[in-house]
Amino acid sequence: MSFTLKRLFSKTRALGSHIGSAPVYLTPETKLTMIPLKTPKIIRKGNKSMNLSQTVTIEGPRGMVTVDVPDFIKISKDQENAKLNINVNSPEDKMQRSMWGTVRSHINNHIIGVNEGHLASLRFVGTGYRAQLEKNGTFVSVKVGASVVQGLDIPQGISVQLPAPTSLIVEGCNKQQVLLFAANLRKFHPPEPYKGKGIYVNNETIKLKDKKIK
Repeated sequence: MSFTLKRLFSKTRALGSHIGSAPVYLTPETKLTMIPLKTPKIIRKGNKSMNLSQTVTIEGPRGMVTVDVPDFIKISKDQENAKLNINVNSPEDKMQRSMWGTVRSHINNHIIGVNEGHLASLRFVGTGYRAQLEKNGTFVSVKVGASVVQGLDIPQGISVQLPAPTSLIVEGCNKQQVLLFAANLRKFHPPEPYKGKGIYVNNETIKLKDKKIK
């Protein structure tokens, strides 16, 4: 029996992420409230469960975003209400430790979103490939080589701009919702590796392959 040994370049142990313990800064225009859920949500993670019992509401100049957080997450403000400190009940617990940084990142993204907004840009590459807004600006229609009409209804909280037929800008307060809508539009024609045709999101690039010759 043979064993493969992993060679290490350092004798010190790997350091964990400290994203969760980093403070989150609020702007004067941002209002954050935290209230208990009337009916907590239970999410199974393997053989453990997580109880979402609190709702955090973040309001700002561009809108409002809500996020449900587990009961072991503790959020406190400083005296001037300019900084948030996010903690968990048991940092040594693996699930709590993993959710610590996740919740902190979501709250920070939402604070940025209600103040500055989040963007996703789409590029349509290919002959005749383009997008257009229909139904009074509530439906994005894409033409990417299919013989049928393709597109998606614009969800609430999302705005879409069309500066050019081959360029689309998706904007909203919720970063996850913005990127999800952009990814769903991309599914109609992901970039293909031979001619480079397709829908590209943000700064996405692909490496072109040589055409197969039989």
